[in-house]
Amino acid sequence: MSGPVVVGVDGSPSALAAVDAAAQEAWLRDAELRVVHAFLWPALHVPPGSSPLGPPTGTVHETVERIVAEALERARSRAAGLHVSHAVIIGGAVAVLQAQSRTAQLVVVGHRGSGGFVELLVGSTAIQLSAHSDCPVMIVRGRPAPAGPVLVAVDGSPQGQSAIAFAFCEAALRGTELVALHAWSTWSDHSEHALGRRVDIVDLVGDVDHLRQQEERELTEALAHHRKQYPGLTVRPRLVRGRTRPALIEASADAQLMVVGARGHGGFAGLLLGSVSQAALHHAHCPVAVVRAGP
Repeated sequence: MSGPVVVGVDGSPSALAAVDAAAQEAWLRDAELRVVHAFLWPALHVPPGSSPLGPPTGTVHETVERIVAEALERARSRAAGLHVSHAVIIGGAVAVLQAQSRTAQLVVVGHRGSGGFVELLVGSTAIQLSAHSDCPVMIVRGRPAPAGPVLVAVDGSPQGQSAIAFAFCEAALRGTELVALHAWSTWSDHSEHALGRRVDIVDLVGDVDHLRQQEERELTEALAHHRKQYPGLTVRPRLVRGRTRPALIEASADAQLMVVGARGHGGFAGLLLGSVSQAALHHAHCPVAVVRAGP
């Protein structure tokens, strides 16, 4: 791994929680922590030669300095000896952090920013960055179980291999076990219209045991390569017959981190974030790492 761990800060309580998580990640990786604040000056009408933050004693300048100083102090208090740098960059938060992601190994943000609407569970920065970042993005939310496992969603897709690789690495860095959850079902929404109720079509026409064996084999094959790279890591494959989203949300209650791919098995080409990853961002009980597939 190379490059810094980048954390976006805006002065919100959610961003300070992100600083805590980012400091831990940087310390585990023996990497630099870069604290980044994206700043948009109104209309950007700044006289030539002037500071983009306004006059040295201006309110905006003082606010930005306070936000960055608070984040730096918080980071250094969480991990002694950690190399911490900072940058104030003109631009929107998503654009600035996406540019930072090109050279970072991880970008960390809070689930809600200072400008978030009360009714929104996850801020737009977290969602958009998860869809566009060039490196994994960790969204800090919920209350992680400190002694819990790293939880990864396994769907058997080639795109999901990047998420599995990241999850193995995280579990090894944290010195904890990895739970690899693969949920499967054959529920059909069409059956509700035909039969008056929702049923699992396997119960009507299929061999449940045979399908379960196929799903077990798929889960085993998805983990095989990564197991060889981490022979000392405890891995608990978990096969669940049911809907993926509720199964993952329930399992996240006992996890310290959930890892999902940005797109899953059934994702539409035009969607950058699949339904499972979006559900995780909105409802997980612990921080969520979204990992886009590599080239």
